[in-house]
Amino acid sequence: MPQKKDGRVRLMTELGVASRRYMASYALFNQALADHLSLHPTDLQCLNLLGLEPGPVTTGRIAELTGLTTGSATRLVDRLEKAGYVTRRRDTEDRRKVLVEAVPERMAEFGAVWGKLNGAWFEMFDAYDDGEIELLIAHMRRTVDLSGAQIERLRSGRL
Repeated sequence: MPQKKDGRVRLMTELGVASRRYMASYALFNQALADHLSLHPTDLQCLNLLGLEPGPVTTGRIAELTGLTTGSATRLVDRLEKAGYVTRRRDTEDRRKVLVEAVPERMAEFGAVWGKLNGAWFEMFDAYDDGEIELLIAHMRRTVDLSGAQIERLRSGRL
């Protein structure tokens, strides 16, 4: 029995090291891509998240998506608008609301950069069978959920 426990301890240690390298590599990649596009890394991720939304959103929704305060989200939208990535317009149904909408041409430029990089990412997954890819998808979804909970925990001071 101790060998099984020792094996698990070794694996969890290795997982801890690998996950730290993984997260750091993603953060550094995000920074490099943001630099390439002359954007702030948070602005880049906001564009990424806007691309997943079904339509225009309010600044409040951007705050929810990014975890920023509404004031910070407004400044983020200001930067994206100045860079030509988004526009603001009044909601036709509720004139009090201002909707933020991605500019399709600029998003296409953003997509073109991703298109040049995606091939290598997809090739990396050729080494996995469908069951392994399903496991990776499940892991990523669980990571997103846990990250959201941990962000809330950190921001609330419940560390």
